[in-house]
Amino acid sequence: MIDLTITQALEKLKSGEISATELTRAYINRIEKYGAELNCYITQTPERALSDAAAADARYAAGNPLPLDGIPIAMKDLFATRGIRTTAASHMLENFVPQYESTVSQKFIDAGTVLLGKANLDEFAMGTFSKTSFFGAPINPWQISRKLTAGGSSGGTTSAVASGLAIAGTGTDTGGSIRFPSAITGLVGMKPTYGLCSRWGCVAFASSLDTPGPIARTVDDAALLLSAMAGHDPKDSTSADVGFHAHTPLEPVLGDGKKLRIGIITEFNDVEISSDMKRLFNARIADLKSIGAEIVDVSIPNILDALAAYYIIAPAEASSNLARYDGMRYGLRVDGNDLIDTYKKTRAAGFGTEVQRRMIVGTAVLSSESYEVYFMQAARVRRMIADSFNSAFNQCDLILCPSSAGSAMPLDSDLSPLEYYALDLFTVAMNLAGIPACSVPAGLAENGLPLGIQVVGRRFDDMRVLQLAKHIEQFAGIDNRPTKIMGK
Repeated sequence: MIDLTITQALEKLKSGEISATELTRAYINRIEKYGAELNCYITQTPERALSDAAAADARYAAGNPLPLDGIPIAMKDLFATRGIRTTAASHMLENFVPQYESTVSQKFIDAGTVLLGKANLDEFAMGTFSKTSFFGAPINPWQISRKLTAGGSSGGTTSAVASGLAIAGTGTDTGGSIRFPSAITGLVGMKPTYGLCSRWGCVAFASSLDTPGPIARTVDDAALLLSAMAGHDPKDSTSADVGFHAHTPLEPVLGDGKKLRIGIITEFNDVEISSDMKRLFNARIADLKSIGAEIVDVSIPNILDALAAYYIIAPAEASSNLARYDGMRYGLRVDGNDLIDTYKKTRAAGFGTEVQRRMIVGTAVLSSESYEVYFMQAARVRRMIADSFNSAFNQCDLILCPSSAGSAMPLDSDLSPLEYYALDLFTVAMNLAGIPACSVPAGLAENGLPLGIQVVGRRFDDMRVLQLAKHIEQFAGIDNRPTKIMGK
């Protein structure tokens, strides 16, 4: 049962072949069996899940099911869930239980989903391997004995979905935190247009970059999840008054005489990627050409500067957002000799090394001596990158590029902070520009591990991004069933 996709599960639920309770119990049993080994959940909610499933079964029996009724999902532990611990994978919020529901998690409640638990992540979503989590790193279920990274910051969700400990889940993408982990775990990860999904109730990292989105095994499943997540939210001032609704299976965007210009970013030609990534990227381009796509070169002149701009803007916003954690109102409190000493001791104990590093960098670039030299320069580069994407889309309809330079690396890889940051090279520019991008499995490397390709589109062209991603998915044809991946 855990090999079902969302679309397959909904068919069986609607026909009465299975019940939501049976489906949910299958996932709970699998979590009990493999949850500790994979470490993909911070908080498991089996009682809540069975209650959600019973309510879904009642609606199916009454003939009025909700759009995603009875679908068991993992919620990244960055989304506030009323009455359920929400930690952001930090000691600072280790015991925080919100009395409110984030807009995204509420939308999933309204769609009838079943909450299996809160998924692991990098602390405050700051990281690439999910190694900065206070609760330890999740494990990639592909070649599980090798202890590979499931990516970050949404590594808990990708580990859970790829291993069959959830049918799908949510992530957030600030600089690639949905797309990179999805790529190296053989999943579909969608970073929607900024503003399409509400950030209200989602623990903030960098407010102008954070983007909630879906993680699933197929493009159709990701489209169904995005349909539930998207929509205007008056509680979020950055929320766009734009909706999204996908009819699945998605309509093809190529073939039967349909023409589409697909852009390849020339500046990425000299960036070093694995031979497997080159081979699969070229193979998928050839596949798209075979059904009528026109491949064109496009230039994003400042895209190689995106990494530097991102690692100025994101820490700057983080330093402001995380100033609220002072031990006074909620979260960890370590008493000191006076107020200032309490602040110091609380924040020193509550935040991990990577979070402290980014806050220090962010505070420095916002200082009066550095603001114009660093922050404003990064903001100008950001604008230039966004303008360059707009110009590129005058020459093409969609853009294709790798999601990562190679396949999953061991969790114990000895990389410096700068080497970890460089892993975001292919993903950060899309966050700076606020445009949609979807990582879709491109095939398997010679070592048997999955690799992903990104489809990038204009603002609010999320549907066409998913449609082209589906073509790539069909050509790649990888078997990402959990029982196939784990051999059990």
